[in-house]
Amino acid sequence: MERFTNAAFSFEVTDTAAAGGSGPGCAIILLHGFPQDRRCWEQVTPALSAAGYRVLAPDLRGYSPGARPAARSAYRNSQLASDVLALADAAGAERFHLAGHDWGAALAWYVAGRYPGRVISLAALSVPHPQAFARAMISGSQAARSWYMAAWQLPWLPEHALGLREGRAFRDTLVRSGLDPASADRYAARARDPGALRGPLNWYRAMPFSMREPAGPVRVPTMFAWGNRDRFVSPAAARLCDRYVTGPYRLAELDGATHWLPERAADQVAALLIEHFATAP
Repeated sequence: MERFTNAAFSFEVTDTAAAGGSGPGCAIILLHGFPQDRRCWEQVTPALSAAGYRVLAPDLRGYSPGARPAARSAYRNSQLASDVLALADAAGAERFHLAGHDWGAALAWYVAGRYPGRVISLAALSVPHPQAFARAMISGSQAARSWYMAAWQLPWLPEHALGLREGRAFRDTLVRSGLDPASADRYAARARDPGALRGPLNWYRAMPFSMREPAGPVRVPTMFAWGNRDRFVSPAAARLCDRYVTGPYRLAELDGATHWLPERAADQVAALLIEHFATAP
């Protein structure tokens, strides 16, 4: 499968079959964050496939050329979740393992909390449960780390700012935060076209709508992986996460790792995911 549809939108997806026809055979859905795309999982997918999983990595709403609605309300939690479920339905996966990074993690928390009958287990990378994140905003350093979230609520100005010098300033910021230069070049290239950047930024602009659709507690087996050199997520936010999981829970702290776990800690991430998924009934 190279693409799937939901309502009027068309999404591109990388569909990697389980290697050798052996192993659990379950589907894993991998959700990227901002400003990534499905290619952020390229170094993680081979190990998951070798372990016997079918791996589905889509370009999400705002990123796929055929799924770029203009209205910010189209990026609220319930609409984004419907895309994930449409992918699972198109793949014939009644139940699936779910992993997400950054905004993909925030979406994965929502899907697992709202649709536990569809999700076998959850793995969230870098971004904790939204309520843990919100709680950490009122104390400690999280509010200072997240200043850009408020700035990016503005219309058109964020597209202009991130596109300065053809995206080179944005690229340099990504590298300083720990992303490798090759990935930073690819992601920052999107900033050269304000139209291509508007959809990804609308995830931030939809936050007022999504706050009316809280994720709720998660009862499926859950792992939260966090790099302790993450510039965007505070230790307090990471360690509050267990309050919002009622099922089996594990915090995997990656020593010395930055925010960009799929790209910069791919081997560790793959090993953690395989171990975590294998423990889920």
